[in-house]
Amino acid sequence: MRDILVTLIVFSSLPFILKRPFVGILMWVWISVMNPHTQGWGFATTFPFAAIIGGVTLVSLFFTRESKKLPLTPVTLVLIFFVFWMNVTTVFALYPDAVYLQWNKVMKIMLMTFVTFMFLKTKEHVQLLIWVIVISLGYYGVKGGIFTIRSGGVDTVWGPEGTFIGGNNEIALALIMTIPLMHYLQTTVQKSWARHAFTVAMLLCAVAALGSYSRGALLAIAAMGVFLWFKSQHKLGLSLLGIMAIPPLLAFMPEEWTQRMDTINTYEEDESVQGRFNAWWMAFNLAKDRPLGGGFEVTMPELFYRYAPNPLDIHAAHSIYFQVLGEHGFVGLGLYLLLGLLTWRTGSWIVRNTAKRDAYKWAHSLATMIQVSLIGFYVGGAFLSLLYFDVPYYLMAAMVAMRVLVEKGLKEKGGSVVEKTAGQSVRSREFGQMVPSNSQSVVQNSSSKSMSIGKS
Repeated sequence: MRDILVTLIVFSSLPFILKRPFVGILMWVWISVMNPHTQGWGFATTFPFAAIIGGVTLVSLFFTRESKKLPLTPVTLVLIFFVFWMNVTTVFALYPDAVYLQWNKVMKIMLMTFVTFMFLKTKEHVQLLIWVIVISLGYYGVKGGIFTIRSGGVDTVWGPEGTFIGGNNEIALALIMTIPLMHYLQTTVQKSWARHAFTVAMLLCAVAALGSYSRGALLAIAAMGVFLWFKSQHKLGLSLLGIMAIPPLLAFMPEEWTQRMDTINTYEEDESVQGRFNAWWMAFNLAKDRPLGGGFEVTMPELFYRYAPNPLDIHAAHSIYFQVLGEHGFVGLGLYLLLGLLTWRTGSWIVRNTAKRDAYKWAHSLATMIQVSLIGFYVGGAFLSLLYFDVPYYLMAAMVAMRVLVEKGLKEKGGSVVEKTAGQSVRSREFGQMVPSNSQSVVQNSSSKSMSIGKS
């Protein structure tokens, strides 16, 4: 029944995708993030739904009369360079016969990410994208939370098999990233029952993350909580909520969970942690010896024998940072870190320029929650090989789209843009005319640039 349902949904959406490429983007995100076909037991589990949706979306892209413009922002430019560099390292990969499958998978993700950048044009588009991400991951959060409660926290929560989030650590991080996005959507709904439903869903996602027994997830939750507390205007209320909610959740988990989390303090005795350190040293030594990195496949016995402190302990990188370092060298690592920094600065720009502007309250709130979500990813990702997990790239696209929308709106209304200079002083310039600057603000006209792909 599930196989038939997914098939009907996908094929009934194809005519709409041909008319509007953005529908194809939403369907692609749903299929690639949630992987609903993996929840069946029949033909749908191996059916190429993503390929069909992606192909029809690209066909629609060439025939649509909608504007096909890729915003030329620092984020998109660095992402272009990053993708280009990944192709360079693929050409010079240490194991050229082994990299094709991963290269093919990553390039499909990046292609559809750029298509998302192109057609994410309105507030409604951005919000629909967030809704699809939340529904796709929230399904596993609600399901996993109920499972954890029913089992008393004894059994481990896992994600859909054969996907980016199939492991217990991976699904935990994905659910943690979803909670801030759920909170944003909670502020957009009008019905009280819907707000309460989001509260329950967020709690179940947190319970499911705990039920994954992921130590990295616990660190990511802590980092997100600290950042959210600093950004919040209701620090006392948030503190009281944490005091009331966190102890009962931790007390609910069994002794096995507590013992697992306690190993964070004794990491030097944990074989799993030491194995990750070994893989990190291998990646670092490989990058030192080979500036281009090793290409997409570097978890090879020969490379561990040559570069790892313990050549017999062969592990995947288990870190987005050491994964990119080993595969794409120091240049790749630099581009990836710059991409994260620029995405963060884009969010900060949105937050500064939408503060106390009622028309852009949604952008202020969403940019803040995406920053919280990315904090969780960049902390938890330090212990997971999720470099190519697509959700962070979709959130980057949402950030860029919001900045373009806010910038355009302020320009049309004669508003002002607040920018920070290198010395952290702030200046401001009115759109359309110059105004005197003071020590607190500067007005700067920064119109958006774009690059046309194909014909409008």
